[in-house]
Amino acid sequence: MARVVVDVMLKPEILDPQGQAVQRALPRLGFEGISDVRQGKRFELEVDGPVDEAALARIHDLAESFLANTVIEDFIVKVEEPADVVEAAK
Repeated sequence: MARVVVDVMLKPEILDPQGQAVQRALPRLGFEGISDVRQGKRFELEVDGPVDEAALARIHDLAESFLANTVIEDFIVKVEEPADVVEAAK
């Protein structure tokens, strides 16, 4: 079983009030040196079977039609490494 991640972010030209609220709060919380914050969404999809070009195309269609509002959001589809490989790399 493989994991495919879809990261959805507001397009750069779209105002991000949640990101701005976080950015303004950071200095009050003692976190200096952060000049901008953008908030987004992350979807983790567990895929049965191989993640080949056909599977990635289906997931891209899913993201474009259901997970993201493509008028105001961009998205990236990527295959994530298995957890045991990621843990070993830490």
